[in-house]
Amino acid sequence: MNNKLTKGVCCGLLALTPGLAQAEEVTLKAVTAFGQDTYFNKRFNQFVEKVNAEGKGLVQIKVIGGPESMPPFEVGNSLRAGVVDIANTTGVFHANMVPETLAMTLTNKPMSELRENGGYSLMDKIHRDKANMVWLARLSDGLEYHLYTNEKVDSADLSGLKLRGVPVYRSFFQVLGATPLQVAPGEVFTALERGVVDGYGWPSVGIFDLGWQEKTKYRVEPGFYNVEVSLFMNQNAWKKLDSEQREFLNEKVAWVESLNESAASEAGAEKQRQAEAGIEAIVLPAEQAGHFRELSQQAGWQAVEQLSPKYVQQLKASFGG
Repeated sequence: MNNKLTKGVCCGLLALTPGLAQAEEVTLKAVTAFGQDTYFNKRFNQFVEKVNAEGKGLVQIKVIGGPESMPPFEVGNSLRAGVVDIANTTGVFHANMVPETLAMTLTNKPMSELRENGGYSLMDKIHRDKANMVWLARLSDGLEYHLYTNEKVDSADLSGLKLRGVPVYRSFFQVLGATPLQVAPGEVFTALERGVVDGYGWPSVGIFDLGWQEKTKYRVEPGFYNVEVSLFMNQNAWKKLDSEQREFLNEKVAWVESLNESAASEAGAEKQRQAEAGIEAIVLPAEQAGHFRELSQQAGWQAVEQLSPKYVQQLKASFGG
């Protein structure tokens, strides 16, 4: 047998022998629900760069666009259908499919604890069953929402205020007596300018990305909830990966979640920047602050119970408290 023939036979045997042939590099199509240069896209960019730098020949990620190419509330459906393989989004945007995702925002437990106490496994299972998604990673942890307003308040009574709200805290605003209005992020600046809304709920970081600081007078302390932005993957795409590719992605997931430890310092820096921009912090008196937080949890979990009576007790056991 000549050398060329020997080489050909060996290559053929390697290709046919399970475990010996190297898997082909997989390129995953990704989309982000957040603007390219915004805070809530930063962790995602770091994850993509890490995967692409260290995953050559194994896994690569190609970002095909952001909200300019796919409206945020359509990301969940596109991910479920396999139009994209990975998405940087929040469960709030696909709560119509998986209402249980609200618990991911209500929790004050870090992702490390949720991975240990069964909360992560439960939420991942619900996503797989209901939306054909895998919950890969949490890309924000330890950041709170705040009420930003142009009207000075001194208690947990917000009667008469019109606030831009989203599903995750709409019920809370209603319990406080405010009127929540649905306003697209791109229209909030104008709504504030024209007095259509008196304020809005938003995380402790990110308002400068949208220019809202120009039309905002106050930020109310304390904050509420735990802002959730996550990395989700189409379940079929996940199943197609071999064990080495899955292990590689899981390693990068652990790495990117470790970056969330800097959230508190980032929030502190952002609040200082807000103060320098003229946004005054309103610190509610201790009794009112406690009432404010208590009402936020009551309203949030009541919404989960109404939307998901099947899972609410399990979710409370792992995400609550």
